[in-house]
Amino acid sequence: MQYEVRHENDFHFIEEGSGPVLLLLHGLFGALSNWVDVVERFSKNYRVVIPLMPVYTLPVLNTNVKALAKFVGEFIEFKKISDIILVGNSLGGHVALVYVKDHPEKIKAMVLTGSSGLYENAMGGSFPRREDYDFIKQKVEITFYDPKTASKELVDECYAIVNDKGKLIRILSLAKSAIRHNMSEDLKNIHIPTCLIWGKQDIVTPPEVAEEFHRLLPLSDLFWIDQCGHAPMMERPFEFNDVLEKWLAELKN
Repeated sequence: MQYEVRHENDFHFIEEGSGPVLLLLHGLFGALSNWVDVVERFSKNYRVVIPLMPVYTLPVLNTNVKALAKFVGEFIEFKKISDIILVGNSLGGHVALVYVKDHPEKIKAMVLTGSSGLYENAMGGSFPRREDYDFIKQKVEITFYDPKTASKELVDECYAIVNDKGKLIRILSLAKSAIRHNMSEDLKNIHIPTCLIWGKQDIVTPPEVAEEFHRLLPLSDLFWIDQCGHAPMMERPFEFNDVLEKWLAELKN
């Protein structure tokens, strides 16, 4: 299903449905399309908003997690939204945490899935074989439990990104920023209901990362999805949406 990408005031975003706001943040190699099944399921009862984060367009010297959190803040102010349920995958989860730490008054609840912020086994500090298509294909496939989830379209997109020098520099800058910006000391101060949805076979942010988030975040619930890697909303969308829907129903009570 295709959704209209809106362009307002230098922001590109998808916005579907009405009701409580679900704000979705994609990861480093992510895109608006990562959330298509979430939009389809939740736009019936929620206002689902997905900003396209400026991963590849920030000034190189200012390409870091804090800059992306600042962008999210500017987007939230532009849209004049509050009482937000903030959902982040991978780097998007890390950005969500940085934003929530500084602006808890805007957020009703948070959902993290495969989030960085404590530890991640990233693709590596460089791409010495970035012109090798099969090498990139293998790197994309390990994001998922089932390698077949890495469609040719997805691999082609990642291959094009890492072979664009400007985009590659920013990816490496963001990856290093995420590693440096460890949030273990901040999490105890985040008193917002948090749903952790994790793939049991995630090798990018392994299960022990989810358990550490659960231990450090005071108001967190942890849910596992079996036979699933780093992007549950893509690989196991029905299970992911079921967990999220039930948790949000409990949140209302």
